[in-house]
Amino acid sequence: MYTLKEPLENKNGQLFIDGVSTKTLAEKFDTPLYVISEKRIRQNYQRLNNALKQNYEKVKIFYAAKANSNLAVLKTMENEGANIDAVSPGEVFMALTSGFTPDRILFTGTSVRNDELKFLSDSNVTVNVDSLSQLDRLLKIAVPKVLSVRVNPEIGAGHHNHVITAGKQTKFGLWENNALKAYATAKAAGVEKFGIHMHIGSGVLDVKPFLAALDKLLGIARKIHEQVGIDFESVDVGGGIGVPYKPEDKELDLNVYSEKVLALFKNKTQQYGLGEPVFCVEPGRFLVADAGVLLTTVNTLKATPFRKFIGVDAGFTTLVRPAMYGSYHHILVANKMFASEEGKYDIAGPICESGDLLAKDRRLPKMEEGDLLAVLNAGAYGFSMSSQYNARPRAAEVLVKDGKYKVVREREQLDDLMVSQRMSAEWEQ
Repeated sequence: MYTLKEPLENKNGQLFIDGVSTKTLAEKFDTPLYVISEKRIRQNYQRLNNALKQNYEKVKIFYAAKANSNLAVLKTMENEGANIDAVSPGEVFMALTSGFTPDRILFTGTSVRNDELKFLSDSNVTVNVDSLSQLDRLLKIAVPKVLSVRVNPEIGAGHHNHVITAGKQTKFGLWENNALKAYATAKAAGVEKFGIHMHIGSGVLDVKPFLAALDKLLGIARKIHEQVGIDFESVDVGGGIGVPYKPEDKELDLNVYSEKVLALFKNKTQQYGLGEPVFCVEPGRFLVADAGVLLTTVNTLKATPFRKFIGVDAGFTTLVRPAMYGSYHHILVANKMFASEEGKYDIAGPICESGDLLAKDRRLPKMEEGDLLAVLNAGAYGFSMSSQYNARPRAAEVLVKDGKYKVVREREQLDDLMVSQRMSAEWEQ
């Protein structure tokens, strides 16, 4: 039996999220539909912030906007006092639009174009450079007062190979020798303040990889401090704090994470003469994953000699994680919360691809066409990774809070598929 956690609740066999009936939302706004709990986002932010500040006062949380860049989510983060970790000019633009001042935005990109660097420079956000090439091109545009460098600590971790962002196989960050060159170049060019950054991967539920990578990062920071002669305003350990997707998964204990990581941080910065830099962390998934649910309606029941399929109106264009990463999302029958499990099913979407499965071999109650399914932990990398493949308009998003709800992204219509396209055009010579 799956144990519901806030903001989910079973009321008389119906699934509610933060006091709002999922059945009501599906009937009013149709499906597929993303539902986001504002209260849960705030709770997650406050839990992390409080855990960290119990052990070190100089802490900054940068929300990884790529997890969910809905403007309502960004405004909630801004209101809580978060900063923004942006990975594209678009995310910088949306953060500025949502009320974040430039000093609260850190851009960490890879394979960055010159016009993008110009936009970042003009926007006065802090840039976290990912290569010597990027640094050289940025300095030709303008010399920033503050600069950070993304270092590859050679230690990676994550729930899938595609989300491991440090180590020998990754494209991200500068290795130690190039990091030394980058800081020396930036200092010679006139940069006044510096940060150092790493990110080892995503969906990590064990504190050990964070400790090993931070230990390596601070050792590199020591060499830069001693050989280049700079002090660090901030040390950024990146994101990666995972969430439990499967019922048997255990949460990362935030207090243990805070105690162990910050004990190492304080010990090494003091030992290496690095002063008291700001400790920065960049959660995305942790803040929004369990705040979001994807609602989808059963439209087809289909059996073959080998499999039983439940056809729904959400596919990998709506939620790509199961197809892309083999990810598990727990699924509830939102209108039959008291029903007993009856059999095993594959839950298939409407996309013309064999890989369009939200789940395989799931034990569910006896299903009927018209039943409403709730895909949990869909608040992170759900809508933000959705697409119009197969010419499928994207889903709507609704924000809920204390029994109230409002649309924060309209459902796309067929006409929206034609936006920015031209039926015919003149040939250019």
